[in-house]
Amino acid sequence: MDYMKLAADATIKGMNNRVGGPFGATIVRGDEVIAAVSNTMMRDTDPSAHAEMVAIREACKKLGTMDLSDCVIYATCEPCPMCVSAIIWSGVKEVYYCNTSEDADKQGFSDMHLRKYLTGEDKSVLKMVKVDQRDDCDHLFEHFHKLHK
Repeated sequence: MDYMKLAADATIKGMNNRVGGPFGATIVRGDEVIAAVSNTMMRDTDPSAHAEMVAIREACKKLGTMDLSDCVIYATCEPCPMCVSAIIWSGVKEVYYCNTSEDADKQGFSDMHLRKYLTGEDKSVLKMVKVDQRDDCDHLFEHFHKLHK
């Protein structure tokens, strides 16, 4: 089965339905297609609704787990840093993609500001401020662990 074609077909359908832009992803486990989606940013008014994120959310829900370590992702474009992070968090170890981030940039879909921020090349994109320790935040980890013993 052509998993990349499934991602491309989902992308066309999503664009035609004005759900999202020119990005799609398929998640596969073994030879089973778990999710084949387009991004849904336009429909959901959600900047995090990239195709890889939507596919991960659907796959986790369908499989009843956050562990996708036995899955592979096929993406129509190189995943952005946000998506790479979610892919790593989900345990996926292998991603196949077609278009590069440079290709997307040339078409007006740039994630270069994210990449430059993460490499330290341009920290002006976001101001991050560490605040003093607070009791109401410091106990959150402990509270979680108590609930999940």
